[in-house]
Amino acid sequence: MDTAKRFSTKSFNQSDWGILFLTALLTAIASEIKVIPFNGEDFRFGLGSITFFLLTLIRPPASLIRAGVITGVAVVCFRIFGDMLIDPVPFWTSLKNHFPAFLFYFLFALGFSIIKIEKYKTSPLLLGALAAGLEFIGNGVEHLMRYWLLNHENLGFHEWALLSGVALFRSYFVVGLYSSITVSEQKKRMQEMLEVGSELYAETLYLQKSMDHIEQITASSHDLYRKLKKSNLQELSVQALLIAQEIHEVKKDSQRILSGLSKISHQKRNDVVFLSDVLGFVLTANEKYSELLGKKIIFNQSMSNDFETDQQIPLLALLNNLTANAVEETLENGTIDIDIIEEFEHICFIIKDSGKGISEEDLSIIFEPGYTTKFNDHGVAATGIGLSHVRDIVNSLEGQIHVESKAKGTIFTVQIPTRTIRKRVE
Repeated sequence: MDTAKRFSTKSFNQSDWGILFLTALLTAIASEIKVIPFNGEDFRFGLGSITFFLLTLIRPPASLIRAGVITGVAVVCFRIFGDMLIDPVPFWTSLKNHFPAFLFYFLFALGFSIIKIEKYKTSPLLLGALAAGLEFIGNGVEHLMRYWLLNHENLGFHEWALLSGVALFRSYFVVGLYSSITVSEQKKRMQEMLEVGSELYAETLYLQKSMDHIEQITASSHDLYRKLKKSNLQELSVQALLIAQEIHEVKKDSQRILSGLSKISHQKRNDVVFLSDVLGFVLTANEKYSELLGKKIIFNQSMSNDFETDQQIPLLALLNNLTANAVEETLENGTIDIDIIEEFEHICFIIKDSGKGISEEDLSIIFEPGYTTKFNDHGVAATGIGLSHVRDIVNSLEGQIHVESKAKGTIFTVQIPTRTIRKRVE
């Protein structure tokens, strides 16, 4: 146990040191992309602080102070090396000119270490203001040391105003960039969670239906037990009772599973999602699915109204299933149209594909459990529960579903009362 712990700690430290040196190197390189606002070549506004701040937000180091020290040293060394290559100057002169840059990164990191930067990541306005203040302090100290202590030049209002403006611009630029990255990642995670949740939701419907059948079988088995016992068929009655007991145990296990799945599904429905988000998730998933199948399908979409919904899980399960079926039925090159239209007090979801269509004799049975036209490479049929789930979801949302099929495509129309899927404002 101790050996494993030491190995884990060693690996973590190696990884952390690697991140620190990478941050320092990228910051040193970026700092050379610069603007010289004042007289001379020593003080510059570069991309170094932007790079350091952004990388610190994305991958916080184990020690901010250590990160600031290493980055400051790397920047100073990088600039000294540049002086030696371009315009050879004495080492100590170059070190004296560039050492103030070390103070900036050290003070910048020290400030974030003191205020605990992690606490403010969810408050971008406050984070930007704090970063701007720390950058102003760091740049101010660097500016004072470089021009007052070394060159004995006074600082005017113009210099301080420029330092303040640049600090605000760079800080809020980084915070905005980080926020956009975070939002993108959060949306991606939410899409993955919703996709898993929609699958679980569909399975809960199937499990609930199975439990209804189990209940009927339990009752029938117990009824058979009583009849056999009444007829003095002792051995057969005992077997019937054992069957009823075993089925009852299966029912209790199924109830526990259903309770867990329903709880997860309910928790996921509490997320804030708009109808357009659900449609976007469906399109993204099925565009990838069509590419996986080697098909070039053009997806067209339209919406007449958008609103926040708390039924994203059942809606995603419903639309994903119908759209995936459309992808499978569409030939190598085709189109799929998804239209969401508001009609009076209902929302209509219309999924139309350019596939081969459904035969007329099958239209009346496509929603029955077991119906399928899909077979794997070994000729084994699919479960055929997809459209059955779709119908159950539509019924749970108090809606209706209709299908129309022609020689060149199928149209599924789902009509759901708006009140059942629009989130109520409390």
